[in-house]
Amino acid sequence: MIELGVLFGLLVAGAAALIFVLLRRGNSGTQNVEGLLIEQARREQAHNDRVTYNAGAVDRTVPTLRDHDRP
Repeated sequence: MIELGVLFGLLVAGAAALIFVLLRRGNSGTQNVEGLLIEQARREQAHNDRVTYNAGAVDRTVPTLRDHDRP
């Protein structure tokens, strides 16, 4: 019975530590220009991927003007 208490205590302590770390980080934005440029490039790449690999593109329909990577 003591072993279960120790196990659950360790699980609760681990969960509390993870919550503490996540709350400490917060939602702070990027503080420098390089980080903003990286975020912008990743956002544009994600948008291009969503357009290129959408359901219509997968079903081999006629490509639109937004599909830059398709012949």
